[in-house]
Amino acid sequence: MAPDSTRNPRRGIYLLPNLLTTAALFAGFYSIVAAVDGNFQVAGASIFVAMLMDGMDGRVARMTNTSTEFGKEYDSLSDMVSFGVAPAIVVYQWGVARLTEWHITWGRLGWLVAFLFAVAAALRLARFNTLAATADKKFFVGLPSPSAAGVVASFVWVSAKYELTGLGALVLAFLVTALAGAMMVSRLRYYSFKDINLTGRVSFTYLMIVPLIFMLISVDPPLVLFMLFGSFALSGPALWYWRRRSSRGLTVKESGDA
Repeated sequence: MAPDSTRNPRRGIYLLPNLLTTAALFAGFYSIVAAVDGNFQVAGASIFVAMLMDGMDGRVARMTNTSTEFGKEYDSLSDMVSFGVAPAIVVYQWGVARLTEWHITWGRLGWLVAFLFAVAAALRLARFNTLAATADKKFFVGLPSPSAAGVVASFVWVSAKYELTGLGALVLAFLVTALAGAMMVSRLRYYSFKDINLTGRVSFTYLMIVPLIFMLISVDPPLVLFMLFGSFALSGPALWYWRRRSSRGLTVKESGDA
């Protein structure tokens, strides 16, 4: 009797999407290695390489109909390394560890903030995985971990390129890391860009936006990336304030009509 393929399904994984996930994981791991070696510009850039690979694996899996539960779990574990552990270690190696030179209490708070960033990334990823099926696809709840990693990595990259030193720069790194971590676990809403139809027709003006962004990034990659990711991080509080102000205005108008 021929074996029943429905009772004994073949097990395996799809190569291409998981290969891209592995590349993202490698970039995150290499970022840690570069930071330990003191090459912070490479460390910061590697996190953005991981971000690029992470953005491709899911899209490739959906386009090729190769999405699996294994791939989703593997992607989350890769994200934890690349966007949770790596940025925390990079910012710690770059400057937070040097806070001890000013006072031992600063140093202890520094490594604690770096650890809390990693914890926030883990919590953010866990919440995303559990709410993915029911969440509003148009908005993220909390700053996405790749975006938070982008803020921290670009800050370190800028600081290393322009040789920012002193207590002010170290405290700023401390605050940027703490705020990025807090925004990940917050209830702030961030536009996901998932409702953009990449296969539909667009005007020529919109088509020029993408090359314009790449042109700006090529002028000064770390500075422009820090501005872009910093602006996106601040868009959450800005949206919250705008919605709160609008609701207050509506309430006042309704009470006046009454």
